[in-house]
Formats: sequence, structure tokens, C-alpha cells
Amino acid sequence: MAKLSISDDWWTAPSEDREGRTVMVTGRRSLNNVIESHRYVYRIEMTWEYEPDKGGMPDFTTSRKMEVVTDLLHDKLRRDPVAVMTGIYTGAGERNWVFYAVTLKAFQAVLNEALSTIDEQLPLTFHAEEDPEWEEYHEMCQCEIAREE
Repeated sequence: MAKLSISDDWWTAPSEDREGRTVMVTGRRSLNNVIESHRYVYRIEMTWEYEPDKGGMPDFTTSRKMEVVTDLLHDKLRRDPVAVMTGIYTGAGERNWVFYAVTLKAFQAVLNEALSTIDEQLPLTFHAEEDPEWEEYHEMCQCEIAREE
């Protein structure tokens, strides 16, 4: 079986939450082949709540730690694609990473291995559910600002 090619093309655009607060949305483009594989059916949302500045964003130190987490997970999932990071939402006192996984157990193992080099306990919470139609991903893609060619 051929290895599935997973796009690494990302976009970022401002959006708003239900209360009108700014949230920066970063999404991954061109995942139709992954969706059509019907392998990645579990959506996992990983949340880090933080003390927001007046604009709702994290302070510099917290932001840097979040980027380390993002990079560790992205690198690990590139090597072991049991899940695909599809989106990152930052604002209103939270950062949410969204993944679609083959199994929850495989995702947990990769997550634990990827973050094993971090010496502090991170304030992460998780929510998982089946989303075989990738409804959240399609909704997130509506936030993308059209590129001018």
C-alpha cells in the first residue's frame, strides 16, 4: 500500500468567536485525498487555556511554548501519520489544535511520545468524537480568505 501524501500547505485568517472576540484560524489546505481515504474518522481537539492579553492572545512566553508543542506534534505526525493536524485556533484565552486520527489509542501514543521531551506539565484538555465526514474541517475552511493568483 502506497504511503498517503499529506499536504503541508497552510493558511491563516482572522475570525470571531460567538462573543465577537478575535480568533486567529490556521488551517491546512488540500486534504481531499486524506478525507477520501476514509481512514481518519476521529476528530480530536486539544485545548490549552491561557490568561489572555487585552486582545485575547497569549503572552510571548506562553505563545513560544505553544509553538514548541505545535512543532513537536507536526514533526512526529509527519514521520508517523496516525493523525493529521488540520487546524489551530488561537484567541479568546484558548489555543485549540484539531486533529483527525485513525484511532484514539494511536493518537495518544504519538502525542505522549512527541511531548515526552517537555519537562513541565502542560494545561491541556482533550475532546474526541467521530467525525467521518470531516464536518469541522469543512466549516473551518470557510474562514480561509481567497488567495489572489
